[in-house]
Amino acid sequence: MTPAVPLAGGEPGGGPGSGHAALQQSHWHSRWRLSSKVAWMDQELGAAGFDRAPWIAVTLAAGIGLWFWLPGPTPWIAAIAFSALLAASGMFLLRRGALPHIAMAMLAMGLASGLGTGLIWARSAMVGAEPIAAPTVQWYQGKVLEREDQPAEERIRLVMAVRDAATGQAQKIRVNVPQEQALSELREGAVLRLRARLMLPGAPLVPGAYNFARRAWFDGLAATGSVIGDIEVVATPPPASGIASVQRTLSGHVRERLGGSAGTIAAAFASGDRGAISDADEEAMRDAGLTHLLSISGLHVSAIIAAAYLLAIKLLALWPWLALRARLPVVAAAVGAAAGIGYTLLTGAEVPTVRSCAAAVLVLIALALGREALSLRMVAVAAGFVLLLWPESLVGPSFQMSFSAVLAIVALHNSAPVKAFLAPREESWLAHGGRRVAMLLVTGLVIEIALMPIVLFHFHRAGIYGALANVVAIPLVTFISMPLIAIALAFDLVGAGAPFWWLAGQSLDLLLGIAHLTSDQPGAVKLMPQMELGTLALFVFGGLWLALWQGRKRLVGLVPAGVAAAMLALTPTPDVLVSGDGRHVGIVEDGRLIMLREGRSDYARENLMELAGMEGEPVAITDWPGARCSRDFCVLTLRRGGRPWHIMMARSRERIEERALAAACERADIVIADRWLPRSCQPLWLKVDRKFLGLSGGLALFLEQERFDSVAMSEGQHGWWKPVEPGPYRPREKGEVPEKMGERR
Repeated sequence: MTPAVPLAGGEPGGGPGSGHAALQQSHWHSRWRLSSKVAWMDQELGAAGFDRAPWIAVTLAAGIGLWFWLPGPTPWIAAIAFSALLAASGMFLLRRGALPHIAMAMLAMGLASGLGTGLIWARSAMVGAEPIAAPTVQWYQGKVLEREDQPAEERIRLVMAVRDAATGQAQKIRVNVPQEQALSELREGAVLRLRARLMLPGAPLVPGAYNFARRAWFDGLAATGSVIGDIEVVATPPPASGIASVQRTLSGHVRERLGGSAGTIAAAFASGDRGAISDADEEAMRDAGLTHLLSISGLHVSAIIAAAYLLAIKLLALWPWLALRARLPVVAAAVGAAAGIGYTLLTGAEVPTVRSCAAAVLVLIALALGREALSLRMVAVAAGFVLLLWPESLVGPSFQMSFSAVLAIVALHNSAPVKAFLAPREESWLAHGGRRVAMLLVTGLVIEIALMPIVLFHFHRAGIYGALANVVAIPLVTFISMPLIAIALAFDLVGAGAPFWWLAGQSLDLLLGIAHLTSDQPGAVKLMPQMELGTLALFVFGGLWLALWQGRKRLVGLVPAGVAAAMLALTPTPDVLVSGDGRHVGIVEDGRLIMLREGRSDYARENLMELAGMEGEPVAITDWPGARCSRDFCVLTLRRGGRPWHIMMARSRERIEERALAAACERADIVIADRWLPRSCQPLWLKVDRKFLGLSGGLALFLEQERFDSVAMSEGQHGWWKPVEPGPYRPREKGEVPEKMGERR
């Protein structure tokens, strides 16, 4: 019998060697457990029973979104490399025959994600337009590319191809022309000579505000501005032709036949021209959750295609020769597709319209082939089609709202409980109609829930009663207003459309009445501060999981959605908002917004109100009891985080004695100015002057956390963001008259 060998420490039964063996055994057990879990995940993925194709479109979108989120070329290359590595790993596992379902997912997701990132990067490089170096006033001669009539704003907008006078570089600019100068010759193809004041496409005023600079970059616009003086027509345009001319003619005809607000809505339905809709009507439709009716999308395209399909199949059935020799559903589907494509082109081919047309054509193909018409795969194909053509549309509210609504509708109606609820049965017409109305209400509610995070993220406000308004508005527009407009246009060919225009006007007046009544109710609109991007991402992930997964496992999507809802409820309100030029400052105190300046435009005021989540009218700082103002500066004290914060803000650009300014800065925690401040001005926490803002853009300050967000943090090195580091600024002498340019960026 072999004697036991004593262990270190005097304990029998082990030692360094046996301890190592125990560690090895534990290591192999861990690997076995990990391997078994991965194998279980592969089996679960294979048995899930859901359509995997939509997740490819989701991953393509994720790759595009990653490019917008990452700051510059190095992370973009790293993202593409990681996607390639993921795809290669999936291919390796497939060749080994291991974990086939996970391997296929890795391969597809790696390829789609890398494609998305590379696609949007290439798109930005090809179509992105470098903005002008600085605001300028000069003469331009160029060709009109597009014309947009905006009667509600008493102007027209021209997009022109010009050459820079100094460099000779070709540029695309957009200029506003007053209505009194809007001659008929100012249309596509005309060559004009004009003097214009041009500005750089505006970056977000404050973090979370509308990013026009990004939109202009992908639209190819180098500058925007307005015309000064008269316009000379150097070369008259060719005879009016093309889709744009037909669209303007149709819009003008509709507004001529049907006046007032109803006529502007009818013009939007018929031609996609929303330029004549008043701000009051637009705001009422938005706050009532009915704005989607004004944007030509699924509702309108589906109505046109369905009407064309049904009309074609009924009329063609009256022709026995064709009915015996051709499949009428295929012929009718072709007619419906042609009508949908024509309507899409006529109304401007915006993203929601293209998406709806693509989806509707897929439905027609499915009907013609005898397949299931409404499916998640159909939505995924339509989304992939739009993203391949316009990948930048992913970050816009139009794409997000459009596909979220359609995805919610399709997922809801494909769910087992809803199918059982809508299944045919023996019942009275009253019970049948009641079920349909109840389903319409549930659908509207689901759409509102699906869209609310997106609306809050982009517009910082959401209508509360939208579901109820849509229950009446959607059938009203689909089955009454749009058919009446189409019938009126048809009877106008023989001069007998007046009665139908009157009926259409009554239905549209009812629609506007619903919008104004809903939006005027107390609590109809909920304002929220800027939602974090991570919060929106959790909402989107949870919603996609709920929509695309099957069985009880889809309820897992409620977890990220619930976390996002909690994060949204805890979203802090910024204490101070500073515009990118330093002129506009908003301070949140006692549930009110205090503004440093009352500008001539409502743009700054509305942005500050929305980003602060404030309702009601703002208060001028000179009228606030706790503020002390002189001609040059205002000082206000806030209590945050258990201590006072002294904020000093510049009101003028007059020369200030440097020693006095330095002494005032030393007593302030924060100094904000739209001028350059000398180095001797050293506040206790933050100096926000012209130089600082040139690099950071607009700011949102959170005093309790002692942090701030800036526009620059979210823009990175993307082409549309151009930080400016100005040289020394010469303060204006007393009595000096400012130049017209330079007062505002």
